[in-house]
Amino acid sequence: MIGQHKIIFTGPVGAGKTTAIASISDITPIATEESATDEVKDKKDLTTVAMDYGKMSLDNNETIHLYGTPGQERFRFMWKLLCEGGLGLVILLDDDDPDPIADLHTFLDAFQDFIKETAVVIGVNRLVNASNQDLEIYYKKAREFDIFPAIFEVDAREHDDVMMLVQSLLFTLDPGLQQDE
Repeated sequence: MIGQHKIIFTGPVGAGKTTAIASISDITPIATEESATDEVKDKKDLTTVAMDYGKMSLDNNETIHLYGTPGQERFRFMWKLLCEGGLGLVILLDDDDPDPIADLHTFLDAFQDFIKETAVVIGVNRLVNASNQDLEIYYKKAREFDIFPAIFEVDAREHDDVMMLVQSLLFTLDPGLQQDE
């Protein structure tokens, strides 16, 4: 892998995509957030309507472009557009959502062709009121799609947690990568 690369962050509204990108981006992220006008306004004031964008520079002069999808299914047309030329996918879920397993099903279904061509990792945000379901339930749902991703408990606000997701995705794509010590 030499040059410019693209990783896509996806998941339902409020899962932490914008926050995750901001936590690891070397630049101030570009966000297309607007006031929520539908049922999303009950969860948060602003929501992504097109994409989020950030960038990471690696030690070997490679660049990883970070794109976050909108979480609402009405913006699903953007999901496919953002995946063009993508290296892999990070699915973020909020364990505190009413049905995070249904959310996982939605995104595995929507991105299954892209995942089979590339790779995926899953981050389960577990914050204050989370249900703390066993991660095995997430693995079980992924296996229904014949997908066997790395799944981690994360906090999208934490740089190291999000870097763990990105590194895991990169190692999945190229197991020969060595981490600098």
